[in-house]
Amino acid sequence: MSDVTTRTVPTDIEIAQAATVRPIIEVAADIGLGPEALIAYGTAKAKVRLDALRANERRGRLVLVTGINPTAAGEGKSTVTIGLSQALQQRGHCVAACIREPSLGPVFGMKGGAAGGGYAQVIPMEDINLHFTGDFHAISSAHNLLSALLDNHLHQGNRLGIDHRRITWPRTLDMNDRALRHIIVGLGGPLGGIPREERVVITPASEIMAIMALANDQADLEERLGRIIVGTTQDRQPVRAWDLKAQGAMALLLKDALMPNLVQTLEGGPAFVHCGPFGNIAHGCNSVVATDAALRVADLVITEAGFGADLGAEKFFDIKCRSAGLQPEAAIIVATVRALKLHGGADKSDLATPDPAAVEGGFENLARHIENVQQFGVPTIVSLNRFITDSDEELDIIRHSCEAMGATFALTEVWEKGGEGGMELAEMLLGVLDEGKADFHPIYDEKRPIREKIETIATQIYRADGVDFLPAAERAMQQLTEFGLGETPVCIAKTQYSFSDDPTKLGAPTGFRITIREVYPSAGAGFVVATAGDIMTMPGLGKTPAAERMRVDADGTIEGLF
Repeated sequence: MSDVTTRTVPTDIEIAQAATVRPIIEVAADIGLGPEALIAYGTAKAKVRLDALRANERRGRLVLVTGINPTAAGEGKSTVTIGLSQALQQRGHCVAACIREPSLGPVFGMKGGAAGGGYAQVIPMEDINLHFTGDFHAISSAHNLLSALLDNHLHQGNRLGIDHRRITWPRTLDMNDRALRHIIVGLGGPLGGIPREERVVITPASEIMAIMALANDQADLEERLGRIIVGTTQDRQPVRAWDLKAQGAMALLLKDALMPNLVQTLEGGPAFVHCGPFGNIAHGCNSVVATDAALRVADLVITEAGFGADLGAEKFFDIKCRSAGLQPEAAIIVATVRALKLHGGADKSDLATPDPAAVEGGFENLARHIENVQQFGVPTIVSLNRFITDSDEELDIIRHSCEAMGATFALTEVWEKGGEGGMELAEMLLGVLDEGKADFHPIYDEKRPIREKIETIATQIYRADGVDFLPAAERAMQQLTEFGLGETPVCIAKTQYSFSDDPTKLGAPTGFRITIREVYPSAGAGFVVATAGDIMTMPGLGKTPAAERMRVDADGTIEGLF
């Protein structure tokens, strides 16, 4: 019999379930928060009272973690965010991680869990990936309350004169359900309401999710909710949530959800996990109140933004930082050799085979993201998640190419080694921060016309040759300007897989134009949304959803979550 044994690699959920969980009051005490500042949800997670944080001034230094355009090979942006915070904690720094809450749609769809991976996770992983502290349910409830009040107003005589053909407010559900993209409501005769076309968006695409992530406090939240535009009257005037007297009840449903959630990393460090707008549809950032809280209690704050730097990072810089007065001092772009090979044309079934030519070709995608982040005046570090199949020649290509662009380069192994695997990245980051070369600035003036801001993002970030606006988008830009939304930031909703609006154009495509199909208001959030290509606000499930592999054992142990 052979003495060779096969090493079994534990799954993410098995690693999380084996972790030693500190009482959340101890984690809070590490950052100066006493029990009176918390509303505990069991022993391992808590809400942090907003009034408990205001006495402190912002003292933390803010670092963004972003990535290249995602691929089927995976990059590990959240994993690096958490692993880096663990490494900095091991080095004796007071650090807090800030990430978004996972949506149930991707959890049960194609992605599985979303709380980091391997030995760089936030826990309790099962809670965070499922109902957590109920934030998503509260957001869905507040959103659908406005929908119910709107349809009730139509049914009760329509005093405001709302044109039911021009209602723009959808319903929401935190689940991938393609059957709800286009539906009819109000059937069933006189008591069933006013029949009309309706659509349902996934909760991370709800404007209320975007509002929650940008609100400063309860008063600001209620004011933003009131500004929501639900449709127009017969003479094309906007109808807002405050016209329906909805904002007070909506804010009531959200009063607890607004408070940031405090949990911990696998190594016991503090992590704020709050709000979850998608980066390809919404602004892709965790909440302002969570980031603000971290900046008031920690010296270093590591946050992330959704999908590639063309989406999440651009929106973080141009929307969130502008809205909240944030001054990021460094940005980390996450990549892998395997992902760069895909961008360089390699076959996804052969990523373990060394292919320096594909890596060199795929580096063009990473290079464009480096250039884009540098446009915002933020020093850039490339974090390469290392796999055992990566060859020295492939790593050297990336290292030398990054250095030639003025970007610091670091290898990370946080999935396998936790904080210890992020020491090189931590050292590089501290060196960049010590240099103090950040000169952050957004890339456009929000006072410029909507069309000009869209064109700036498309040409300077996506590198498109230009933008084509469909007639509906042209009309909407004029109308939104008349509504007073012409001088707001722009949030472009497009595919995350490519710089273009075509998900099949990988790498660093050139010679393309962006097509804007529609432009609509997110008045409460404080921006307008422009949709490019065939992006959808309600995803569907794949052929083999992750849900098929999940179950609960007789002893309550969860299997298959990730």
